[in-house]
Amino acid sequence: MGARGRFITFEGGEGAGKSTQIRHLARFLQAQGRQVVLTREPGGSPGAEILRNLVLHGGHDWAPQAEILLHFAIRAEHIARTIRPALDRGDWVLCDRYYDSTMVYQGDGQGGDRDSITQLSAMMGLVPDLTLVLEVPVATSLARLALRGQGTDRYERLGAPFFETVRLGFRRIVADNPARCVLVPADLAEALLADQLAAITRDRLLA
Repeated sequence: MGARGRFITFEGGEGAGKSTQIRHLARFLQAQGRQVVLTREPGGSPGAEILRNLVLHGGHDWAPQAEILLHFAIRAEHIARTIRPALDRGDWVLCDRYYDSTMVYQGDGQGGDRDSITQLSAMMGLVPDLTLVLEVPVATSLARLALRGQGTDRYERLGAPFFETVRLGFRRIVADNPARCVLVPADLAEALLADQLAAITRDRLLA
C-alpha cells in the first residue's frame, strides 16, 4: 500500500465560494499528479445523503442536541464509506465542510452543547491535514444568496445575525488551531482566490 492521502477541508459562511474553490484546488492537485476525491458534508456517501436531506430539507425543527447527533451520524457514515477508503488508497480528499461547521453552526449559532461537539469530533478519529476557512463580509453572503434565489436550505435562510455569529465562530477556530487552519479573505476575484489557496496548499502540504 502506498502513502496515506491527505485530507483538506473547506469551511466558511454562506456564499463564501467553497463549492467553486474546492473544484479549482482539485484541478491544481491533479496537475501535480495527485488523485483527488471531492466530497461534502452533510452528505458524501449514499446513506449520508439520505440523512442530509432529512436535516436540510425535512421541514422539521430539530432540538439542538438531536441536530448535533444527526450531523455526527452523517459524518460517521461519510468517514467509513468515503473518506477513509480514499485516504487509504493514497488519494487526496477535499471536503466541503466538516466538524468545524458543526461547532460553529450548531454550537455557536444554535446554542448546542460545544463540549459534546468536541467529544464527538474526537470520537471520529480523523483530523484534517489542512482546513481552509474562506471568509466574506456578511453583506456579501446575503447578496450572493439573493442571487441564488429560491431553493436555499434551512441554514441559508437564517439571516444576518446568525451569519455574523458564524463568521466570528470560524475566526475563533482559526485562532485556536493555527497549525491546521488558515483564514483566507474570499471577497476577491475567483482566479486570484484560487491561486492563493493553491499556494497555501503547496506550502503546507507539498513543500
